Amino acid sequence: MKWVTRSHVHVDRVACPWLITRFIDSNAEFLFVPKTQVEQVAKETGALPYDVANAELGHQDGRCSFESIIVKYGLTDPALLRLAKIVHAADVEQDLHTDSIAAGLEAIATGYSLRFPHDAENLEHQFDVYDALYAWCRLEVATKR
Repeated sequence: MKWVTRSHVHVDRVACPWLITRFIDSNAEFLFVPKTQVEQVAKETGALPYDVANAELGHQDGRCSFESIIVKYGLTDPALLRLAKIVHAADVEQDLHTDSIAAGLEAIATGYSLRFPHDAENLEHQFDVYDALYAWCRLEVATKR
């Protein structure tokens, strides 16, 4: 399946492709376009839009796009839900203080954007960060039971 979002990825637009490829569609193809072209590209290619205004898989009802995808696809893994809290806080500026790890994730996302300005390359490198953070979330959830 094809997925489309705004170019110049940051926290949510990296976390969402990671979530999609790891839990929903391992063969996903991601398109990154200027925000003014997302709707047109979605119509032309059949790609599912995410993390854009008015998208079902965008910021809805106080959720960030990562959380909207979790809800849409019924994902219930406690470690994934823990990761969603971190992603939300790192992505939603006014909520940055709500999770102690969020500021670090936001800083990492900014650093990767500076090092790898091309979206596909940025994702390729940052997926390791999300794999590691998810592993940490699994450990944290397991030890708090």
